[in-house]
Parts: sequence; structure tokens; C-alpha cells
Amino acid sequence: MKRRRVAITGLGLVSPYGGDLADFFGRLCAGQSAVGHLQTDDAPRPLSMPFVSCTAFDPDIALGKPLAGMMDRFAQLGMAAAFDAWNDAGLPRQVGQGMRNDWGVAWGTALGGTLTYEKGYRELWQKYRERLSPLTVVLGMNNGASAHMSIQFGLGGVSMTHTVACASSAIAIGEAFRRVRSGEATVMLTGGSDVPQTYGVARAWEALRVMAPGDAESSPSACRPFSRNRNGLVLGEGGAALVLEDWAHAVARGARIHGEIIGYGTTCDHSHLVRPEAAGQIRAIELTLADAGLAASDIDYVNAHGTATPEGDPVEISALKAVFGNNANRLAVSSTKSMHGHMLGASAAIEAIITVLALRDRAIPPTAHLDALDPECSGVDHVTALRSAQPLRAALSNSFAFGGSNAVLAFRTLSQ
Repeated sequence: MKRRRVAITGLGLVSPYGGDLADFFGRLCAGQSAVGHLQTDDAPRPLSMPFVSCTAFDPDIALGKPLAGMMDRFAQLGMAAAFDAWNDAGLPRQVGQGMRNDWGVAWGTALGGTLTYEKGYRELWQKYRERLSPLTVVLGMNNGASAHMSIQFGLGGVSMTHTVACASSAIAIGEAFRRVRSGEATVMLTGGSDVPQTYGVARAWEALRVMAPGDAESSPSACRPFSRNRNGLVLGEGGAALVLEDWAHAVARGARIHGEIIGYGTTCDHSHLVRPEAAGQIRAIELTLADAGLAASDIDYVNAHGTATPEGDPVEISALKAVFGNNANRLAVSSTKSMHGHMLGASAAIEAIITVLALRDRAIPPTAHLDALDPECSGVDHVTALRSAQPLRAALSNSFAFGGSNAVLAFRTLSQ
């Protein structure tokens, strides 16, 4: 089967900084943290933790009140990102029926409509309501975002949702890529969105003892991947979308091409639900390189999964060192979660966009707050300040999830 080249023609996100895509990447390159402090009034024990919120996002303004009212917040964030990516790609909207029967959606979310269900529980158990809104099911379903996207853009092809914890949107992007490359789809809208600030979800993550502590003053620097004094991850909400398109189709319509996606690999550690294993990550990286037709020496940058957990960071670095061997100490690595937090099912899509922009603009954003490197995380070239005018050829974006699911995406510059 002939493999088609896959162009990235649209990028969109809801920025936690409140600005557009250029502002988002600029702030990351400057090392500016989007982490704030979440404080609630829940009784008997309020939430108080570092958190990344899209506080400037108003779904009624972004989507219009009728459409926004049909969606859980995770779908609202996803839909807003999708509209931006679609507009960026220069594609017209085509609501309802059309001829786009081989155009589709692949979306990622770890939590889906959890916010809707928690609201329902509060209504039933705290307010003693006997009935819920008849929209509760359609608001809460995990495929709500992808379903709305199919309707809004007239996409008659596949409409699928992947729920694979932190790897959700990496796998969604990878599967969308495979469909375009094989010729099964001409255009695929892909990405991910999540909203983890429900009380129950936040408390569940807190119970795992993997969350970084922080107050209003210390929260911005709470997420410190690869640092000797790191003490956990920071959750956040977000949505990010990419338009993947058959290269010939994109060129024929005169589309602007941001970059090219060239490889995807996914594996499972099959050993433990929450403890990562280097062997599974190594296989995922090697599969991605083979799928892309690249040698390890062709990779100039890795956007690391880098969550700032004591267990996860050293394992990822050991996997990179195993794959890249003598080239590892020259491999530029950064974890942008240090600034935008861990958005669960949206993280991989956010990081895929960052990787594409890094290659396009030849600029590598840093790992923020990395003042004292953990010796267990040494052996690669950690980026701690913006590197501009870089001769970048190809890059990887890593996503390693609870459940042992690993997914890696490969991208290259247009000059390659």
C-alpha cells in the first residue's frame, strides 16, 4: 500500500494564558508559567492546590450560547480549539450533510463529561432533586466533543474518541495520522480536551500522592520536571486541535502547511497500572522511529512526557538514553508541562502543537524551574532556557500513561 504524506494544515488551542497560538508559544519560549492556585469553597474540605485554568475562556462567546449549552466544559474547550484549527487550515464550515464522507474526527479525552456527572450527583444528593436535566446523558458522554465536531464541520467519515489516560490525544492523533497516510481519509480533525477540576477527580489524584503542593505564592513554580526537588505534577484543563490532511490535497488547494507528521508508535508496559517501565517506552520510541524511517541520530528535539513525579521522570530519561545511546547527551529535551501543567487527555495534543511550532520556528522552549538537575535524570541535553535559530530536522513528542500505555509521535520540518 502506498503511503501518503500527511500535512499539518491547522493548529488551534484554548490557551491558559488567554491569548492566541502565537502568544501561547511565545510565553512558553520565555519560560512563563501558566500555573495558578485553585481555591474552592467546598465543604467540609475545600480544594487548595496548584492548577492551570483557562480563566479567560467564555464558552458562550467562543461558541455561541445555544451550542455551548449542549456541551460539557471538556467538549466546549475541544470545540473552541477545533474551530480555531479549522479556520487556521482555511477550510470552510459545512454544517450537516455534505460530501465529506472520508473526512473524520479522532479525539482524545481521559475524563470526558465528568463535570456533568458530578453536577448531577450534587443535584441528587445535596439538593435532593428527584430528576436531572434531560440533556445530562448527551452532555456527559465521552464522545460528545467528536460528535459535535462531526456535525459542525459536516464530517461524514469516522468519528471516534480515545480514552487512554494521559496518552489519549497522542493515540487519537496517531490513529488519525494512519488513516490519512493510508488513503482512508483525506482530512482528519484530531486532538484532545479535558477538565479535571471536579472535586471528586481532584481528590482522587490527591489520594495518589502524586500532586505537587503549593499556595498562591508558590504555585507558579510548583511543577519542576527532572529537578532534584520536584515533588509532583500539576493538573490543568485545556483543549487543543490539529488538522491533518493528505499532502497532495493540501498543496492542490494552496493550504499553508505548518509541518509534517511522519511517525507513530504505541505499546503497553503490561506490568503495572501506575508504575512506568522503561522497556515499554523504549519499544514505543523505536517503533516510532522505524515507522518514520528515521535513525535516532535524525532526532534533534524531544518534547518529554516529564510530569515531575519522582518515579516517572528518571524512567523516561533512561528510555531516551537506551534508544539514543551515544547521541543522548546531544539530544535536546524539555518538558513544557513545567509551564502549562498536565492537562490529562489534552496534554499530548498541546505538546504535539508545541513540537510542530518548535520545528517550524526553529525554537526550543525550556523546562522551567529546572535549577538543580536530579542526577538520575542526567545524560541528555536538558533545555533550561529558550534556544532560538536551531537547525532542527525532526522531533518526537512522548506520552506515557497510567495503565502502561505509551504513545510517541514523530514530526519533521518542511525542509526535510
